[in-house]
Amino acid sequence: MTIDGNTALILIDVQQGFDDAHFWGRRNNPDAERNVAKLLESWRGAGRPVFHVRHDSVHENSPLHPDSPGNRIKPEAAPLDGEPIYPKSVNSAFIGTTLEQDLRAQGISRVVIAGLTTNHCVSTTTRMAGNLGFETFLVSDATATFERLGLDGKMRPAEEVHASALSDLHGEFATVVTTAEAVRG
Repeated sequence: MTIDGNTALILIDVQQGFDDAHFWGRRNNPDAERNVAKLLESWRGAGRPVFHVRHDSVHENSPLHPDSPGNRIKPEAAPLDGEPIYPKSVNSAFIGTTLEQDLRAQGISRVVIAGLTTNHCVSTTTRMAGNLGFETFLVSDATATFERLGLDGKMRPAEEVHASALSDLHGEFATVVTTAEAVRG
């Protein structure tokens, strides 16, 4: 993995509303935010570009609705002045935002993605980044998701949902790496 000044870190939906276990269910990887903070420290220390994405749910009862305190970005991922924030209301950070244009305008061809949730907005953004031609890396231990009811009526543990989403992405849309590998570059 080659990380240089032309490699952007994209943080997806690291928002306080995902702490609502009553709304979302049981979650995996309680260290995801700690690993996001490590990525941020590494990127900022090296002067590499950081892009933040925030989900602004259109559903009034969602913890991610703009009027909800849960819409706020978690302290571990808080943007600094000058780091752009891309609000979105769909799963992909590339739809309805200028993220792709801004990456290309800065000459960025390689992205590292982390955030919440693995099988939804992280997956969709990762798939699109790969399809748009960006060399894409997804940080497995800086992402997390929630248990999910399967079509067969069985509850899928969050760990299984997470592992399945990563497996679906690796080798086709992205290279799945760990935080340690990403900061080592």
